[in-house]
Amino acid sequence: MGISILGMGRYVPEQVLTNDDFTRFIETNDEWISSRTGIKKRPMAGWEPTWYMGREAAMSAVKSAGIDPADIGLVISCTATSDFHTPSMSSIIQHQIGAVNAAAFDMNAACSGFVYALDTARRFLETDDSMKYVLIVANEALSRFLDFSDRASCILFGDGAAAAVVEKSVKLFSSHLGSDGSGAELLCARALNVAPEVALKNGFKDPFPEMELHKLHQNGKEVYKFAVQALPRAFELAAEKVNITKDDIDWFVPHQANIRIIETAAKNLGAPMEKFIVTLDHYGNTSSASIPLALCESIEKGLIKRGQKLALIGFGAGLTYGGIILEY
Repeated sequence: MGISILGMGRYVPEQVLTNDDFTRFIETNDEWISSRTGIKKRPMAGWEPTWYMGREAAMSAVKSAGIDPADIGLVISCTATSDFHTPSMSSIIQHQIGAVNAAAFDMNAACSGFVYALDTARRFLETDDSMKYVLIVANEALSRFLDFSDRASCILFGDGAAAAVVEKSVKLFSSHLGSDGSGAELLCARALNVAPEVALKNGFKDPFPEMELHKLHQNGKEVYKFAVQALPRAFELAAEKVNITKDDIDWFVPHQANIRIIETAAKNLGAPMEKFIVTLDHYGNTSSASIPLALCESIEKGLIKRGQKLALIGFGAGLTYGGIILEY
């Protein structure tokens, strides 16, 4: 059993930071940023909370799908930047859009979140005959966790949201999800600060004792090494299950982290860059929202058409990775 994407929606904040804007507070320039990352500008949340961006994208997706929100059986919000520890973003969005009959939970697989959530949605639809639709919302406000004195990381990220309404289908679908927790310290941000003396009790040791509260930490070189192998691997493991090759894919929609990562992953996979959707030049890295933002925009532009085969491939903090092959 597969799924069908009935409708999608997106929302990005009003505020946009260009590469030139960063020159006001760090030593950098447009050429340095764009040549190394492929990013020219990125939306950044000002007054918009994470749930609000998710709600706007969700309402747009529901309208695009042409369904009654009351028929949604489950809302999954995949986010690493929730406004609250509790309640969940999904519960707030579920109420705001009138999905009165839906269950709701948040999922944090970082930048792999949409891939994880899409696979989770399929499993719910497969096992519950009474469930008609699942709404997936990827909503992120990474700017609130950035260290704006670190030019290697603060230039990379943007904020935004995208959502998809899906239903069960007989269309092509295959997936593979994975994680390598040995690289957890390579990309991380603390939520709760545990005092060292508390962390040492009962033999427990804080794995990141020097980490500053609420700041994103990234080892760019090591993340790059992981990503350029994880993206091809995620596709190949999903493809093996349905005897699909890279030549059968119409469009690859990768996590939009860095143009060099995408180019190297494409080379390692042996697929032409012309088949890769790239939107990071105007979005930056929006974590779990990056794949659905790219997907939604490409559908709106008419690049992605019904009946085409897509490969959604992502990686993220955890370190997580995942690949989905489906027919749009």
